[in-house]
Amino acid sequence: MANDIPKSRTRRNISTRPAFKTNLHRRHLLQAASAAGLATSIGPLFFINSHAAQRTLKVLQWNHFVPAYDKWFDNTYVKEWGQKNDTQVIVDHVGIPALSTRAAAEVSAQKGHDLFMFLSPPPVYEDQVIDHREIYEECEHKHGKAIDLAVKSTYNPKTKKYFAFSDSFVPDPINYRKDLWDDAGLAAPDSWDDVLTAGRKIKQKHNIPVGIGLSAELDTAMAMRTVLFAFGGSIQNETGTVVLDSKPTLDAIKFVKTLYRDTMTPEVMAWDPSSNNRAMLAGKISLCLNAISITREGENKNIPITPQIQLTQALRGPARRIGMEHVMDCYVIWKFAENIDGAKKFLVDYIDNFRQGFLGSQFYNFPCFPSTVPDLEKLIGDDPKAQPRDKYKVLGTLMHQATNVGYPGYANAAIDEIFNTWVLNTLFAKAATGAETPENALKQADAACKRIFAKWHERGMV
Repeated sequence: MANDIPKSRTRRNISTRPAFKTNLHRRHLLQAASAAGLATSIGPLFFINSHAAQRTLKVLQWNHFVPAYDKWFDNTYVKEWGQKNDTQVIVDHVGIPALSTRAAAEVSAQKGHDLFMFLSPPPVYEDQVIDHREIYEECEHKHGKAIDLAVKSTYNPKTKKYFAFSDSFVPDPINYRKDLWDDAGLAAPDSWDDVLTAGRKIKQKHNIPVGIGLSAELDTAMAMRTVLFAFGGSIQNETGTVVLDSKPTLDAIKFVKTLYRDTMTPEVMAWDPSSNNRAMLAGKISLCLNAISITREGENKNIPITPQIQLTQALRGPARRIGMEHVMDCYVIWKFAENIDGAKKFLVDYIDNFRQGFLGSQFYNFPCFPSTVPDLEKLIGDDPKAQPRDKYKVLGTLMHQATNVGYPGYANAAIDEIFNTWVLNTLFAKAATGAETPENALKQADAACKRIFAKWHERGMV
């Protein structure tokens, strides 16, 4: 039974009737359609043969931070899809830290799930996955173009391959304690300078620190990139050349060092991805960068402090107002998957039903195909559970401010390795704690980035 399985490894089996198989390969279909001048008017590109031998579709996903989404996905959407398509669907869930190790294990064994979901772009696995181009093309045929954020997170312009497919992303608003910020004389943070100024006052008066991680984990990786980009720095430029060692980057590092010294506590050096959630709901921090999982948990559990936790847009830095996406859902279909055709169809059908996924996630998962949620602005602007009811309206602004981990270029294998080996996290943490001077920490990180880029250049992936 599900309740007997550890939370980090829930597994649900949904048995249905015999499965389908694809009758026509897309390549052949497109060739035939093109020859007849019908390439733009063809219908669905994945077909069902109800007489095929029984098939199974295996899906791996994370334990969603909004439990209502997993409930909808596993018990409603997946069950109905499996029944409709005569497929036995098996959904496995793991915690965030297990995603990378599980992916590596499946690639090593050349066996695992048909669909594997990452929370950041996985271009290091490009050689191990199919080209997901046809899935994008079918979805765009039905729903219009995918947003640039999705393309820049899943496409390699060097190899011309879509190494993943992104259905959704998660905006990353500033979560702040309105009562504390009012007391500090600011209605809401608007810039990174505001965070430093008000953060100092709040810590000195109330002994409540700013809560931005500086450890080897996902939220820190996103937060440090947000600061870096706002100050005008980046790891690479638009053409994929390393440009980390720059004055804007050094300014960002020095800012974080001051922010840590004046407004934070050493606890952030050992945080995990849920630490800021717990700290904010416990009233122990004044501000953090996080998705709406914090406020949703507060609302769903009637935690008293929740009405004081408000949200605002990406903060303004010296160079620009910009924010990272909090997580980027990236599905891959392994080349060694046993049901590639079923996995393709599952993703296309999921996009057809994405509005229900958006509602199931309680506005956490935002669409990469905007037309699938045509009433998004109305929904987020008037939520009966929120206090005030328009609390989530700001997500409409944030969805246009979000950028990808490879900004201003594409996510690539080098960027992926830098992200998952915590090069930037380590850079900012060393400088913040005084383990290295900002200048030395930057030189070390820049050298590491250049080594990583050189390796992937040699492999022809960047």
